[in-house]
Amino acid sequence: MMDRKHKSGFVNIVGNPNVGKSTLMNRLVGERISIITSKAQTTRHRILGIVNTEDMQIVYSDTPGVLKPNYKLQESMLNFSESALGDADVLLYVTDVIETVDKNEEFLQKVQHMDCPILLLINKIDESDQSALENLVAKWHELLPQAEIIPISALNNFNIDYLQKRIQELLPESPPYFEKDALTDRPARFFVTEIIREKILLYYQKEIPYSVEVVVEQFKEDDKMIHIKALVVVERESQKGIIIGHRGQALKKVGAMARMDIERFFEKKVFLEMFVKVEKDWRNRDSLLKNFGYQLD
Repeated sequence: MMDRKHKSGFVNIVGNPNVGKSTLMNRLVGERISIITSKAQTTRHRILGIVNTEDMQIVYSDTPGVLKPNYKLQESMLNFSESALGDADVLLYVTDVIETVDKNEEFLQKVQHMDCPILLLINKIDESDQSALENLVAKWHELLPQAEIIPISALNNFNIDYLQKRIQELLPESPPYFEKDALTDRPARFFVTEIIREKILLYYQKEIPYSVEVVVEQFKEDDKMIHIKALVVVERESQKGIIIGHRGQALKKVGAMARMDIERFFEKKVFLEMFVKVEKDWRNRDSLLKNFGYQLD
């Protein structure tokens, strides 16, 4: 195992939103999710997250407009260039125990002609029983004989380790596509704190110099929106008054400005709650910041 070559590749995830794709993404990418600025976006990939290890870079991406329920499938197939399928190194086709097998025939035909490895993931197996699952596996095997079928429960973390192991095994040898240090340790909340801090500096200018820290206590994402709880930490009561402003107007204004930018950044509706807290001398207490509500739900 010494001197392993670097592996890197695009893992394209396709499937309807309600089959548990975002739950799966959170499992696969977790807190390591990296947001990439629009510069790295291409029309073919919406990059959902990047997992970097010393000798591997997995780029999880979503192929836009493939199986959105609000599209008629034929239309979406016309818009969907085959090259987007073609440039996947590994394709994860996510379905579940509820969806009917014949739902996406047009799309399936495209997938049947793909050369890259296909992992067909049957999610939500906790909502099914053994014999129903066996029937489903048999049906999918008939439709996509070249696919490796893996039953999973993203919610209950069942078989996710095995799935990750298979993805890693199937990745081709390749140098990383993106700079590794630029993308690690930049979880979504990092960008939220940056945006809020920028608005605070803009709005209050010299009144509140750099004695403000922003901590994202909660970052919860569902299909429709992102719920964010942010804490603005100041060193003195007088600063708290300035941040909040008369009848809370100043904080409201900053919150509205930040929310607009955060929505633009994530391309999603955002519900932002902001609170102000006094922590005397917080700048000299590193441990304090590290312990500030950094748990994700």
